[in-house]
Amino acid sequence: MLVLASASPRRRELLTQAGYTYTVHPAAIPEDVLPNEDPTAYVTRLAREKAEAVYQELGDPQVTVLGADTTVTLDDHILGKPEDAADAARILRLLSGRTHRVITGVALVTADSTQIAAESTAVTFIALSDEEIAAYVATGEPMDKAGAYAIQGRAARWIPRIEGCYFNVVGLPIARVFALLDAR
Repeated sequence: MLVLASASPRRRELLTQAGYTYTVHPAAIPEDVLPNEDPTAYVTRLAREKAEAVYQELGDPQVTVLGADTTVTLDDHILGKPEDAADAARILRLLSGRTHRVITGVALVTADSTQIAAESTAVTFIALSDEEIAAYVATGEPMDKAGAYAIQGRAARWIPRIEGCYFNVVGLPIARVFALLDAR
């Protein structure tokens, strides 16, 4: 039985779309960045910690637990979820007219092993006006998203190019997850 250690509705949608049957058991772990932790190490550590915590809570050696964490980086600086509307606007101004990276760490925990992987996608934004940013922030869409935007939402109109996995930017690199599940 596959268990998703995440409350993310986007991850649930992607797993369902890919044809997986699973249950949801969100993990409750702190998501603080460690001193000098690089973005890939950060998301893979959180994915592993989430999956291990849920595996331990369930206490069932038959389950496979999938943990995931996504972050947005610009110049190797982690841009997490915005704290408020002003922070969302600040993040979007940083991304405006630039290319950033979206990195998702995934971990699969079973009785026999823990597998960890990361996926990175480059995302290019057009230059945004202050008015465009303010109108987008007013929709509320950026508020629970790493990098303060949803590629599958209204921000799609600002993204002329990505290099890498689209689903990674949404929150779960499905092909990478399939490869991990297939290898177990």
